[in-house]
Amino acid sequence: MQQYIEWGALANVVLVGLLVGAGLPALFALGVRALAGTGAKDEAGQVRTGRKVLAAVAFGIVIATVVAAVAYIAAGGH
Repeated sequence: MQQYIEWGALANVVLVGLLVGAGLPALFALGVRALAGTGAKDEAGQVRTGRKVLAAVAFGIVIATVVAAVAYIAAGGH
């Protein structure tokens, strides 16, 4: 069975699958949670600046990853 499985390729698929399949949705959820959570608002009712920055960074990473993936596929990448 060893001759039929390329272990390096399998490891790459599993690693990328975990990062993209679980990591990006978790990062998006972190951004949503940063904007709408207990303790997210200050005395004036505004979302705290640190949480806004955290959400912006999380959403920015997700958007950049999606755009990069679409560009890679459109350029003929496999």
